[in-house]
Formats: sequence, C-alpha cells, structure tokens
Amino acid sequence: MSIRNTLIALSLLVSASAWAGDDSLYRALGEKAGIARLMSDFSGRLKRDERIGTFFKETNPKALAEQLTDQVCVLSGGPCKYEGATMKNSHADLGIAKKDFNILVEVLQQSMDDANIPFTTQNRLLALLAPMHRDIVTR
Repeated sequence: MSIRNTLIALSLLVSASAWAGDDSLYRALGEKAGIARLMSDFSGRLKRDERIGTFFKETNPKALAEQLTDQVCVLSGGPCKYEGATMKNSHADLGIAKKDFNILVEVLQQSMDDANIPFTTQNRLLALLAPMHRDIVTR
C-alpha cells in the first residue's frame, strides 16, 4: 500500500470513529458533571479577568456556564443537546480580536489545569474548539 493510500485509510478510520459516537473525551472530562464544574469555574474566571472581563460584564455567569456545558458536552461526544445561538451570531457585534480569543484560551487552560485535567485531554478539547475562532474573532 502506498503512503498516500495509507494516509487516506487512516483519515477514513479517524472520521469513522468520530461518526461512531466516540465519547472518550466526554468521559475523560468527567462527563456532564465534570464539564459543568469546569465551565462554571471558567465562566467565573472570564468575568473576573482584567484583560477580557469587559466582554462578560453583562453576562450571567451561571447561564454562560450552562450554555458552555451543553456545547462542550456535544463537542466531546456526550449525549447533550446545544440549543444556543451560533458562535457567529452570538459574537458578531462584540469586536473580538485574536488576542482576546487567545486570552480566553489561556483562561480555559488555567481552569483545566486547576481541575487536574491531563494535558492530552486538554489538547483534545482545544483542538475541537480552535476552529471556532473563525466565527468569534471579528476584528
């Protein structure tokens, strides 16, 4: 088998496992209860962060944590249902710059570190969230 065919086969395998309902990340994050604890901590940190807290001053941290919990639950392969607005619609008028997005990621990493989430699990979650920057960063 050529390298090209091997790469194609591997990518199909990876895609198939994602479609097969791989919930390993969901379980690694502590299922819904673990994700809820993480997102509660994260949303509180966002509101208190001196660098980007102004984006969250009018935000209800509990409601934000609930929306983030459902979103991360779905992304990580859990059985939840996210019914919130799209990332593009909910961030369109906020004027978020790339540096702001990077700070948000840093704050999330701090929450994950404090929750003793292993580095590899953190990377798996961040890899799923990273493409959202296209819809969140508007300036």
